[in-house]
Amino acid sequence: MDSTSTPLGAFLRAHRERLTPQQAGLPSGLRRRAKGLRREEVAQLAGISPTWLTWLEQGRSESVSAHTLTRLAAALQLSGAETDYLFDLAGLKNPQEKRADANPQAREILERMLPRMDMPAYMLDRHWQAVAWNLAAAELFCDWLGKPDASRNQLDFVFLMPEARTFIDNWPERARRIVAELRADLGQQLDDAATAPMLERLRRLSPEFDRLWRQQDVLEREGGERGFHHPRLGPLQKQQITLRPANAPEFKLVMLL
Repeated sequence: MDSTSTPLGAFLRAHRERLTPQQAGLPSGLRRRAKGLRREEVAQLAGISPTWLTWLEQGRSESVSAHTLTRLAAALQLSGAETDYLFDLAGLKNPQEKRADANPQAREILERMLPRMDMPAYMLDRHWQAVAWNLAAAELFCDWLGKPDASRNQLDFVFLMPEARTFIDNWPERARRIVAELRADLGQQLDDAATAPMLERLRRLSPEFDRLWRQQDVLEREGGERGFHHPRLGPLQKQQITLRPANAPEFKLVMLL
């Protein structure tokens, strides 16, 4: 099978032929017929067998692991976007998520945007901690973002603050969806050093959170109608929209129209 007959094979071969021995830290040799690197050289750099690389260049990715693709991407010196594309072609998800600490400008831009927005808007990090919000959000969420001594974690507000149960319309259903969205959000990060203690604390302090977490529900974060019972403004209906920066998707910009 010609490697160019599949998108995966064509992509791998093009990047193998583009990489020079000098770029890969290999001796160029006196006579090289192949453009770029040989399959055997890339396989050696990636720590895989030449047979595996041949199969991948033929588009045979059925049994390939994320670990193998990560090593192959490093051997080919692929960029972040190219690595994501390689995983897409192989039908896998790149486990190396884009992290906000690698893109500080994303947070800075969002923080500068928020005060210029008329609607309530706030930004959450990957642990659902509010890291920035505007005045309209502080006025709407007066017992969370508008309260100086309150925890800025949205999960703490929803599950540990009694005010949330009367403030959020249909609290039981919203709480169920929030936990399912959180599980989808965290994905493979459940056991990392920062996430595991957060989950353990919430499960210990909130029987409702613990019960919902054990249900193993998973839902994509979605927008839609949100009802609130504001202590001063009375019943409110908002349309929620959540956006993620392309270069730092662990941030969530939540807007309530």
